[in-house]
Amino acid sequence: MSTSYTAEDIVKIAQAPFLSGIAVSMVDLGLVSSIPEMVALSSILADAALKYPDNHIIQLAFSQQAIKEGKFQVEGLKIQPEDIKSGAIVDRAIAAINTAIESLTGKATDQEIAQYKEFIYSAADAVAKAAGSGIFGSGEKVSVSEAAALGKIKASLAI
Repeated sequence: MSTSYTAEDIVKIAQAPFLSGIAVSMVDLGLVSSIPEMVALSSILADAALKYPDNHIIQLAFSQQAIKEGKFQVEGLKIQPEDIKSGAIVDRAIAAINTAIESLTGKATDQEIAQYKEFIYSAADAVAKAAGSGIFGSGEKVSVSEAAALGKIKASLAI
């Protein structure tokens, strides 16, 4: 396996879990629920390098060194209201996942890719479970919309 990753590959690696978490948050958008959801997403991304210390591709984008060097970048995140209503935001996350996985093919081991897919799903799942749909985030943790988005993301990851 080649371990030569471009700066563009690293951006793709970073974008997929981030956009997956954002997509799940946006499908059931609430002012109060958005805060704990973004905290959950930030926490998952910040802890990725610690949770997967032997995964080279996760280390490339999410290690403390990578973060200090500014390798974690999310570019062009412009979300329109119609993206949320139509479900296009989830489609964009799935496209980012597919692009990231394609960039890893032939470069990463099957185990690294499997762990990366697990990591992407865990980011989306953490967002869904971060806040309930009721007043001030109480109530059912995973809404119908979030469950549907998670299902699409999980299917795209083939996990």
